[in-house]
Amino acid sequence: MFIRQLNYLVALAQEKHFGRAAAACHVSQPALSGAIRSIEQELGVVIVQRGRRFEGFTQDGERVLAWARRVLADCEGLRQGARANEDDPVGILRMGAIPASLPLVPQLTQSCLRKFPRMRHEIYTLSAAETLTKVANFELDLGLSYLDDERLLGAFETVPIFRERYVLVAGDQAMFEGAESMPWADAATLPLCLFTSNMQCRRGIDGAFAVAGVVATPQIETDSMTALCAHIRHAGLYSILPHSALCLADSAQQLSAIPMSPEMRRDIGLVLLDQQQPRGPLLQAALQSFRSLDLQRWVDTHVQL
Repeated sequence: MFIRQLNYLVALAQEKHFGRAAAACHVSQPALSGAIRSIEQELGVVIVQRGRRFEGFTQDGERVLAWARRVLADCEGLRQGARANEDDPVGILRMGAIPASLPLVPQLTQSCLRKFPRMRHEIYTLSAAETLTKVANFELDLGLSYLDDERLLGAFETVPIFRERYVLVAGDQAMFEGAESMPWADAATLPLCLFTSNMQCRRGIDGAFAVAGVVATPQIETDSMTALCAHIRHAGLYSILPHSALCLADSAQQLSAIPMSPEMRRDIGLVLLDQQQPRGPLLQAALQSFRSLDLQRWVDTHVQL
């Protein structure tokens, strides 16, 4: 069994189509299919459910796929270690970030690049659930997500880096009519633009409304921070966001905010596989850099409420 055969298997899982997987691996479709059949014959199990098109993996196939992902992750760690030492890591760090955390990401990446200029970063905007799934499948090295659901995070190591506070945001300070804070029940009566209900940030907001005994019905829902901010600025709508959102380059000058009352806080942090074996030099160096940052102080300094 060769490493390239394992790459074909993982590509098929990602693409869910033999032709697209073959194209991603720069081989012909018969070559990819033949390599996967070779793995099946070697292991004595059926890995792929076959029909006229790709229909998924068998139970044995899912186990082989998980093993293949671990092997490929270990091989990548070996390659990183061979190319550089821990003081000069070389390679690509793959990070998934929930939309609410995006204002924090440049602080993380720039901290790494100042110390480790040969490190590169790939950032993917994902939901909290997608982030955990991809970290578990070795498709991401780590995630930046909420840390308040212990049921989902039991198999992961977490590193708290920031505690967000939720604020009511508007395009003009005058829209608050002199109020210094906003009760949740009153906020539910405003014309709102909120994140979509599948996002964990929104679920936290809906939970706070429920505690206040109300249900908010937003006029606009979006999974895009850009679209949300545009509706606040140009459509006269309100929103409820983590105060870190005001650190976006053009938000501080164009958006106004007051605290929600009672205050709601949530922890955001790094999420990575809880492993006993040593991590690769790239991830180890990044963690060292991230832990040295005081993101809480940085955000609180830039956002005055």
